[in-house]
Amino acid sequence: MAGETDKIVMILVTWFLGYLGIHRFLKSYWLSGFIWLCTGGLFGIGWIIDLIFIIIDKPLFFAQ
Repeated sequence: MAGETDKIVMILVTWFLGYLGIHRFLKSYWLSGFIWLCTGGLFGIGWIIDLIFIIIDKPLFFAQ
């Protein structure tokens, strides 16, 4: 149950704050989180890719 709740929270955080890279900071991907913050989620493309990867349970795109 907790794993499912965590996934839903990550999907919501990514949907609403993904362009700021907040979901990457929550996963402790500091460098890529800062890049997402400065580029608007890699110009929106990386944000959408991350959302898809979180939904299908794959590791995040460009994670260190």
